[in-house]
Amino acid sequence: MASTQTSEKTISEKQRLKLAKFAIKKEKQEQQAQQAQQRLDGAAKDKKLKRQDAPAVESQDWIEETPTGRKKILKSLDDEFHKAYIPKVVESAWYSFWEDQGLFKPQTQENGRLKPKGKYVIAIPPPNVTGKLHIGHALALSLEDTLIRWHRMLQYSTLYIPGTDHAGIATQAVVEKQLAKHPIDGKSKRQDFSREEFVQLCQDWKEDYHREINKTTRRLGVSVDWSREAFTMSPQLSKAVTETFVQLHSEGLIYRANRLVHWSCRLSTALSTLEVDQKELEGSTKLDVPGYDRKIEFGTLTYFKYPIEGTNGQTIEVATTRPETMLGDTAIAVHPQDDRYKDFVGKTALHPIIPDRKLKIIADEYVDREFGTGAVKLTPAHDHNDFNLGKKHNLPFINILNEDGTLNSNAGHYAGEKRFNARYGVIEELKSLGLLTKQEPNKMVVPICSRSGDVIEPLLKPQWWMKMQPLKDPAIKVVESGELVIRPDVQKRQYLTWMRDLQDWCLSRQLWWGHQIPAYYISFEGEEADNNANDDYWVCGATEQEARSKAEKKFPGKNVTLKRDEDVLDTWFSSGLWPFSTLGWPDKTPDLENYFPTTTLETGWDIVPFWVSRMIMFSLKLTGQVPFKEVFCHGLIRDSDGRKMSKSLGNVIDPIDILDGISLDELHQKLLQGNLAQSEVKNAERYQKKAFPQGIPEVGADALRFSLVNYTQASGSDINFDVKTMHSYRRFCNKIYQATKYVLGKLGEDFVPRETSALAGKESLPEKWILTKMNSAAKQINRALEEREFARSTQISYRYLYDELFAIYIENSKSIISEGTTEEARSAMDTLYTTLETGLRLLAPFMPFLTEELWQRLPRRPGDDTISITVAHYPEYDPSLDDARSETAYELVLGCSKGIRSLMVEYAIKDKGVAYIAPLTQMSHDTVTAQISAIESLSGKTPVEITILQVGEGITTNCRCAVFPVSADANVYLLVQDRIHDFGKEAEKYQARLDAAEKEQHDIESIRADMMKVQNKDVTDALQVVEVRKRDVEARLRALQETVTMFEKMKV
Repeated sequence: MASTQTSEKTISEKQRLKLAKFAIKKEKQEQQAQQAQQRLDGAAKDKKLKRQDAPAVESQDWIEETPTGRKKILKSLDDEFHKAYIPKVVESAWYSFWEDQGLFKPQTQENGRLKPKGKYVIAIPPPNVTGKLHIGHALALSLEDTLIRWHRMLQYSTLYIPGTDHAGIATQAVVEKQLAKHPIDGKSKRQDFSREEFVQLCQDWKEDYHREINKTTRRLGVSVDWSREAFTMSPQLSKAVTETFVQLHSEGLIYRANRLVHWSCRLSTALSTLEVDQKELEGSTKLDVPGYDRKIEFGTLTYFKYPIEGTNGQTIEVATTRPETMLGDTAIAVHPQDDRYKDFVGKTALHPIIPDRKLKIIADEYVDREFGTGAVKLTPAHDHNDFNLGKKHNLPFINILNEDGTLNSNAGHYAGEKRFNARYGVIEELKSLGLLTKQEPNKMVVPICSRSGDVIEPLLKPQWWMKMQPLKDPAIKVVESGELVIRPDVQKRQYLTWMRDLQDWCLSRQLWWGHQIPAYYISFEGEEADNNANDDYWVCGATEQEARSKAEKKFPGKNVTLKRDEDVLDTWFSSGLWPFSTLGWPDKTPDLENYFPTTTLETGWDIVPFWVSRMIMFSLKLTGQVPFKEVFCHGLIRDSDGRKMSKSLGNVIDPIDILDGISLDELHQKLLQGNLAQSEVKNAERYQKKAFPQGIPEVGADALRFSLVNYTQASGSDINFDVKTMHSYRRFCNKIYQATKYVLGKLGEDFVPRETSALAGKESLPEKWILTKMNSAAKQINRALEEREFARSTQISYRYLYDELFAIYIENSKSIISEGTTEEARSAMDTLYTTLETGLRLLAPFMPFLTEELWQRLPRRPGDDTISITVAHYPEYDPSLDDARSETAYELVLGCSKGIRSLMVEYAIKDKGVAYIAPLTQMSHDTVTAQISAIESLSGKTPVEITILQVGEGITTNCRCAVFPVSADANVYLLVQDRIHDFGKEAEKYQARLDAAEKEQHDIESIRADMMKVQNKDVTDALQVVEVRKRDVEARLRALQETVTMFEKMKV
């Protein structure tokens, strides 16, 4: 018994999702096969449509006549700009109308309270003002706006807060690069300006790109509440930053200390871990380093000896990948159990280059005896591991590095030299002293500044730090308890792993653009200043007056002088306050009361440890609440070669270029306008020629949004950019556009819809089928969005509209409307209206412009005065519309007609065909008998004589018929006796189909057996799918086996 329970537990935990995914995958494959066949069936029609729908005008010639903010003037669909779908024409005017009507503001009840369903709030992950938005931003905005629009239509009080991040180091870096390329009045670097002048340059840059960011956001149709727009350096958010720093310093969580930081010599500032790229080297490699004319070698292990004091030539050998740091060595460490060095412990080594420098030889279990020589040189001021050993053994900390990357006086006669020039000098000097023993390749990781490409140096500097231990434990607890959900689960695990190993956070940045730290150093008149690393001589305050009051209270009777710290805070400090500072914190505002905590944070997985973790810690500490209830992490968009998109590679895509289209030459020109290194321009051009040989076609906002949402898997996997896929969804947009034009034409100008979409009781079988499909789509899309199955939500909407409504029902309704009775025609038109209008509302969160344009052209139901599809009710599941029996019956009709069409095409019958339908149950016999006219009309243009066999009445083995197994309910046969010249080859063809069916049966049986072991409701739906497919494949096997046997007998 115990073993059975163990087995079931293992399955439920490790195999359950695998089993469900298998079934879903099989279902999807079947759906894709159906779609492919339906598109094949409609290929001729599509070609005709393409000829009809090709725009005869250019989108750039379109001039919108609607005044800004007014409801769009809808032109006739026969107008030359409206005959076919043109994105620019469809998208024009709507956004300003939405804004002017206040549709993006939270909708509340008349008394101002939230709607009964409650709130749904997203604070936009603020894009950096370093430049324009890229395709990764478009992905995030598309996903977020889909959720926002969906909840708005579900009648939540919905708020989407826009804003931007000042992005301290990133913005300052691009401004400095621009200065270097385009000096102002001969000034080419930051130091040529006063701080105020340079900050103004950054402010000007921010204003330019802030406008571009907002313009693109609007072009994408993103429904943010612009009246609540935030900026991390606005007065309100700066107030929140100051309040937080002062409070946490007073509580001892922020402190001053002299510790190692990641230092960028090129930018002259400390960096966060996020701004450091780890470049892995397999061995000796020469790299370009800014400021050097030659490439510098890394990945080489250099061995050399230190003489031992008081001995006759005794030495100890060490190895290092950074030979220049030996100028700052203060000790040598060995493992206490390493017999090779037991007599060395306690002795002193002499520095061969720095006179009078002596190095203690210590023992510590940290030392890896297998690496290098087993003896480790220690440079506590320039290595993170050595720093810890230095603290532990009370070693001297000798800094040899100036902030600009040159060596200081502690480096002896190398003072003033560039650090990597000194590297080669040290090697040569050791060689001349006879102390260099060898060099060999060595795997290593080189830390690179992501902003400048410089090699990062560990540097000892007095900085402001924040204690993480008291903050991280509550932030771990809320995720472990489920109070805050992180999806997908892999990102939850990454978050917890990161948090459990979180070290204190260096807050200081040696920049001018950012929030200047509200800390003041205290000195006394007539007294020598103390070390500014000592926290005792610092006070913090929202104003200098507040800080002075604290200083005088701290040192009564002293004549104090205050000097404000010139450093600014790490950008993540202000962005960590984003979810509540944007709502007015630290003030107690109505927005903070009504809309905090926010609901969802949607972001890329790459910044979960750096940004998401800080927001959670800050929020729990400062507000006592989680900042949001859920984090969904999407994958990163990579280029078509799978590379991460990066400005330094020149493969970043501007969404506007996808919306409007751009030529290859124009793409090349844009490479020259940015800060891309000249050495990378040619590589970037080669990539563009390969990826976009004809440039990028005009796709439009709706197709771009839809494709980006469709790319997004719940697993958060990364995405390879493919503009062809995006352009294919423009064709989908055109299909929606043309189908709506057709429906409007059929309904006529005088058509008035029924008051409700409830069943009238007079619906035909095709109507019941499409209404059931519509209801099922509503149910499945809502569920998919709820579960953040974004790709599935778009696939369902596509399948409903393209494959079910357009390809089947609209086509099938034509004969009913034109040939049926008045009552039948009216019912068909009512259903046509209901299914199309509902379809547009289902699609609205994904495609806001197109759905608004078309929905506004449809007549409203009596009493419906909804001003925009933006605030219309989102379709939800209605049990009264479910009709499984009618759905099954019509699926059989469609399957039989599809089988006849497929066989007629396969055997190239173009005159007249003879077909048989063999029902396998009495119910299917009754259905095909009642619907024989529909089957005949759907079987194609070629005439075909159809005979319905009795249940159990088989096809004789000498009738020479080909088979199309429809399902477990029926088979279709086509008489092909005059079309087959080689029955042996025909038998082989059907044998191959039989083999494939047998393999499928084996797979289904295997997965079904595993599923049967799982007592879990989560796999119930998937199991039902498997059961249906099991019955279908068993019927297919029987039909195919009979056909193989028949053709085998007919072989000559």
